[in-house]
Amino acid sequence: MLSTIKRKSRSLTLLGPAIVAGVAYLDPGNVATNLGAGAGYGYMLVWVIVAANLAAWLVQYLSSKLGLVTGMSIPSMIAYRFEKRPAARVAFWIQAEFVAMATDIAEIIGGAIALNLIFGLPLVLGGIITGVVSMGLLAIQGRGYVRTFEFVIFGLVLITGAGFVAGLFITPPSPDAIVGGLVPTFSDEGSVLLAVGILGATIMPHAIYAHSSLSLDRFGLADSHSRLRQLVRATRWDVALAMLIAGSINLILLGVGAETLFGKHVGDSIPGAYASIDNALGHSIAVLFGIALLASGLASSSVGTYAGSVIMHGLLNRKVSPVVRRAVTVIPALLVIASGISPTQALVYSQVALSFGIPFAVFPLVRFTSDKSIMGKYANRALTRVLGYALACALTLLNVYLIALNLAG
Repeated sequence: MLSTIKRKSRSLTLLGPAIVAGVAYLDPGNVATNLGAGAGYGYMLVWVIVAANLAAWLVQYLSSKLGLVTGMSIPSMIAYRFEKRPAARVAFWIQAEFVAMATDIAEIIGGAIALNLIFGLPLVLGGIITGVVSMGLLAIQGRGYVRTFEFVIFGLVLITGAGFVAGLFITPPSPDAIVGGLVPTFSDEGSVLLAVGILGATIMPHAIYAHSSLSLDRFGLADSHSRLRQLVRATRWDVALAMLIAGSINLILLGVGAETLFGKHVGDSIPGAYASIDNALGHSIAVLFGIALLASGLASSSVGTYAGSVIMHGLLNRKVSPVVRRAVTVIPALLVIASGISPTQALVYSQVALSFGIPFAVFPLVRFTSDKSIMGKYANRALTRVLGYALACALTLLNVYLIALNLAG
């Protein structure tokens, strides 16, 4: 009995990297897309959130497994395969950087909106503050305090979840409506756009790239087969816990939109939603919502910048401090804020942009983890391989459909 307890305690200490990577699924882009889905279509897109989280479990597990087994991140593995094709490697880096930039824009804007709602700060000043605080979080991780960084991020996740959950105690969702939303359907082009945005906000390319490196930062290379087997087994539970937390909070956001905002004019924006929540549920609930949005922006901003550093180091073999990178990448987000573009629309379209980077992350991931010469006995089984390629193809086709809809006006 005592040995069983000790074994379970040791297993709990192996949890963490997926929680950090999973912060990407709780960023301000998720808030915008899920609230927009609930406000515009009620519970119709519940099935998209559920499907996206199931798909995210698979890709995040494969990402972590690749890092643990090979000792290489996904960008490093891609660079190795493109070793004799530098032009292809640089082209891949450019699209990955585009994805990282879209991520930065969403996270900085989200934090800026939250500070504006809570304290009335100008959006540009709020964006600067969000960038500076995320630099502080990255400095903790950069100095080697990996566990401390994980605990700080997990604390921000708890704040995010608590703030978004609060509204449901006053207006709980309808169980029948949630079950009805599990039936796959679309009603118009807007619902397709939101579905792609939800997918882009859930199966985020930068989180896929980062997870393989986060596992290495935490555990390093396993020194024995038994240790590697233990780590691979633990990462399944780590990813499952992270996806359960993220999926639940995303469903809650959609529920808040459906119960509180459906059929109401919210100005097509998070500030409009905030005002409607204030009127419908009270100022305290609205403030908790704003605090949750701020926590999600700070946490996801740190992880997004970390992912950008992993991408650059892996593909170009150039190591740039995440703190320095954050100082540079905050500029495009501030330019978007200063341009006068609707912040919420910028958030939604940043998530759509992220979805276009998904195939470039998922196809190589499935390819590498299915190769026995790379993974040995940890190579994907036939069913996993089929599911992985089917997922990548489905996401690609959905994006092509979205392009066709936009070209058709």
